[in-house]
Amino acid sequence: MKLTREVKTGLLAIAAIILFIFGYSFLKGQNLLSSDRTFYAVYDDVGGLSPSSPVHINGLQVGKVSNISFNNESGQLLVTMTISNKFNFPKNSMAKITSNGIIGGKFLSIVLADDGPIAESGDTLTGKVEKGLIESVGSKLEPLQKKVESAIVSADSLISGINKVLGPKTRKDLTTSIADLSKIMASFKNTSNSLEKLLADNDEKLDRTFTNLDEMAGNFNQLSDTLANIDIKKLVGNIQNVVSSFEKISSNLEQGNGTLGKLLNDEGVYTNLENATKQLEELLQDIKLNPKRYVHISVFGKKGKEYKAPEDPEK
Repeated sequence: MKLTREVKTGLLAIAAIILFIFGYSFLKGQNLLSSDRTFYAVYDDVGGLSPSSPVHINGLQVGKVSNISFNNESGQLLVTMTISNKFNFPKNSMAKITSNGIIGGKFLSIVLADDGPIAESGDTLTGKVEKGLIESVGSKLEPLQKKVESAIVSADSLISGINKVLGPKTRKDLTTSIADLSKIMASFKNTSNSLEKLLADNDEKLDRTFTNLDEMAGNFNQLSDTLANIDIKKLVGNIQNVVSSFEKISSNLEQGNGTLGKLLNDEGVYTNLENATKQLEELLQDIKLNPKRYVHISVFGKKGKEYKAPEDPEK
């Protein structure tokens, strides 16, 4: 049977359409000739997940994301995935969107549940989005960012306050104070140099002085040892005996006992001493006025004059 040109053209057009449909489905992650199972998951945000993204179970790729579309007017997204592997897993397992490194793409990871009924094709799994590294770091840095911003605001307020306090006059005074402080430090440096030179010039004298101090300390140690060996109890007893003797002598003097006590307490003795002193004074005065009465030298045996008592000057 000979095919006409029109029939050949029609068959070629049908084959092209079929190839186009298969190619488009393949690019979307669908295989029309396979018996893969289809599952669904609903997300508020797919976080960059795209069709043809791989689906993993325990790190093994078992399928692909075939389609992502809006589920309803609320804006939620319905992710359709096809799993070619015959591995059975519980229906209450979780379909988690996971990041493949810092710059890697997104993929779906089926987190298996412990138990439950087996998932069938057409079931909807629980959807969850795992934060990527950048999102995790961003969430952790957000409180730090707030603190840094607060610190910057506080520092800005502090700097503004300092600028208000440090007016032109204050800054000038502060500059003058710093200059004066520099002069003082220079003076201290000169003083330190002078003191260092003084110590260097008198090094031998200082050595002798410290040597003498060491000897004095040794002498003090010997003196302290000597004092420590003294019988303090005996010494105190002797001192007490001496004090008792002085107290006894003082008591006898006050009571007029003994010769010294009588001299101190007898008024007659004082009167006699006073009279004797007065008479001695009169005698000395008379000797001074009439020395010839007491010293008489006679060469020819001339008889001396009779003694006449001098007049009392107080009468």
